[in-house]
Amino acid sequence: MKLDPTDSAMGGAQSVDRALALLSLIGRHSASGIALSGLVTESGLNKATVRRLVLALMRAGLVEQDAGTRNYHLGEDAYLLGLLAQGRHGLLSQAMEQVQRLARDTGDAAFISVRRGLYSVCLHREDGGHPIRTYALMPGGHHPLGVGAGSLAMLAALPDAEVDAVIAANHAEVTRSYPRLNPDSLRAQVAETREAGIALNPGLIFEDSWGLGAALHGPDGQLVGAVSLAAVESRMRMPRRAELEHRLRETTRAIAARLTRTQQEDIQ
Repeated sequence: MKLDPTDSAMGGAQSVDRALALLSLIGRHSASGIALSGLVTESGLNKATVRRLVLALMRAGLVEQDAGTRNYHLGEDAYLLGLLAQGRHGLLSQAMEQVQRLARDTGDAAFISVRRGLYSVCLHREDGGHPIRTYALMPGGHHPLGVGAGSLAMLAALPDAEVDAVIAANHAEVTRSYPRLNPDSLRAQVAETREAGIALNPGLIFEDSWGLGAALHGPDGQLVGAVSLAAVESRMRMPRRAELEHRLRETTRAIAARLTRTQQEDIQ
């Protein structure tokens, strides 16, 4: 990929074009990374220009540099953008109809989230018709795995050893940022979620923002994400909560069936 190096201006659309072209080059070498010299050679730009643009991409979180090799890789925010793109190209496209129906039928906010390492990332939020809403989770928002209903549902779906590893790795952040949670309480919530089959967040993250979550599994049984509902406390009390749990289970079953059909069609 050779870019036009003749125009030395660094402002405006040309800089954007060049930066995005460098981002694409880095993405194509994401596994092993690419050195600054490689970017200069493949882009045809001078070293100073490449360095300036790469630093801008790093500030945006789209590119990161390996401390050992000094090679450049796609950054965390590039990965997040990829997850959000699944709205057209992945899980969300398969789940959207059911998530929209869940929000419409309950009147509450419905979400679909996926695991990203030690975190849960919200791919989509679908608001229901009820006028009183909670805005604790928005698309692109992320929490340590186990923090929030959908996130907790995914944590509880993992093997015990992996649950322990995630809780240990997130210990400092959870205790610092979420004072109502700690490793012991998370383990207790995991046990309760496994027993009930549904994760409950009784306003532990934001006061008066309650949530229910259910893990979503693919045709091979692997965890692929979670569907969740959020509402103010008054809309999560029994017996209404039992009805919401029933609808949440129906939704996850319908999405799982859609994923299975899609896989079978791809095989055929």
